[in-house]
Amino acid sequence: MDVPDANNDSFGIEVILPDGGKTAPCCPHGPTLLFEKVSKGGEKGRRFYACSACRDRKDCHFFQWEDDKVSEARLLAREAENQSKRPPLTQQERVKRFKKLGSLRLDEKKFCQDCQMLLLPAEHEAHSSHRSVGVSSAQLRRPSVLLRPLLNKKSNAQYLFTDRSAHFLLDSLAALGYNKVLCVGTPRLQELITLRNLEGKHEPMKSLLLDIDFRYAQFYSQDEFCHYNMFNHHFFDGKASSAVLQAFLTESEGGKLVMVADPPFGGLVKPLANSFSLLSQTWRKLQSSDGSGADMPMMWIFPYFFEPRILECLPSLTMLDYQVDYDNHPLYKHGKTGRKQSPVRIFTNISPKDIVLPKDEGYRFCSVCQRFVLSLNKHCAKCNVCPSKDGREWKHCSTCEKCVKPSWRHCAPCGRCALPDHPCGLSEGTEGCFNCGSLKHKRKSCTVQDSQRTRSNRPNAKSGSKNVSHRPNQKPKAKRKSGAARRAKKLAAQSE
Repeated sequence: MDVPDANNDSFGIEVILPDGGKTAPCCPHGPTLLFEKVSKGGEKGRRFYACSACRDRKDCHFFQWEDDKVSEARLLAREAENQSKRPPLTQQERVKRFKKLGSLRLDEKKFCQDCQMLLLPAEHEAHSSHRSVGVSSAQLRRPSVLLRPLLNKKSNAQYLFTDRSAHFLLDSLAALGYNKVLCVGTPRLQELITLRNLEGKHEPMKSLLLDIDFRYAQFYSQDEFCHYNMFNHHFFDGKASSAVLQAFLTESEGGKLVMVADPPFGGLVKPLANSFSLLSQTWRKLQSSDGSGADMPMMWIFPYFFEPRILECLPSLTMLDYQVDYDNHPLYKHGKTGRKQSPVRIFTNISPKDIVLPKDEGYRFCSVCQRFVLSLNKHCAKCNVCPSKDGREWKHCSTCEKCVKPSWRHCAPCGRCALPDHPCGLSEGTEGCFNCGSLKHKRKSCTVQDSQRTRSNRPNAKSGSKNVSHRPNQKPKAKRKSGAARRAKKLAAQSE
């Protein structure tokens, strides 16, 4: 089998979104994604399928060339492996188990810390050699505290909102009149809604958690949780979960729904945006027969340096200045062990002027921009915006005719602003167009793009992926840093 070579001429890979034609093969995480190498001069590498959720093949080793003919024996072996890695219980079994657990006395409820599961009385003996603890009603309402977070940065890393950020999100949504919240990868928000309803001091809210971590299923009813992969819009329980989602998205009289999504930061923006768009389309179709109208209100929580990619996919979104913190992330939180400024922001299609940011945390309202910003984000009369992205006060460069970070200086040879110790002479725009090599435009606006795509896509020894995360089995010559690691290093440099 031909093996892609991570050569110096490669600029990376591109995700090819499904168009409803060819069905993608499946791995344990659902339908795979189709990738294509994008090389200098417009050369296209051989397309291949790889896991949608895991960026490291150690976590999911699925790989298949797009033009491979897979034997029946291989298909059967693959299906057997997929079956072996599925949750031990079906959705119907989980529903029955949830009802049984709900009827138990408090002293009969135990949680196995080794197996990460709630135990029925008949199972206590089998887990006697494990670390099992009794659980209170309060703990059952906060499963994110009881469960051990998954911390694999290249697959299903779980970083959980601090109470400060979770309360801000919930209070903001309530103030805007939303009473139904679709929680995509936000278990802390789901829990806070449950607790708020139990207090009985506010208007009740409904919520549905969509998450790839099936462990949450044991804490929620069938109408409160769906096992879901947000990278490929896949419901693991099939039509049963899709029916739950549709019932939830159907707004009855007086209902007002919003989606809040908190994907893993190492995830690819393009497939995430596609999944969120599909959720929005489903919501629109349920509101009107022709599916017309505005998009579903949403909040996408992601680091600010992904803003260009997010807006390229979903131009209706706006980035807010509010900084989201996480309890168990070493950097993305306030305090002595984290950054002074969290880089995580909220991207939303809700009008920014309607989302009130707390004054006691250093936010103010800009009457010109008509939105709340950080106090240090000073309005620039020349740019006519509050330009800061990272929370610091930016300065205007009259030569570049835009505001830049305070640590940057204008470099005449480069013709742009950059860090004082930047490698002079290497312009930001040297990459240019992947198709024709021009430095005046990017590949998406290239006029020869269509003709390049019609070329024969014959396999060759140099085709394939630069990203080690989606390469076929081979021993790399040297350990390469992941894309997330490179972005983190770049972010640290730009923050100076």
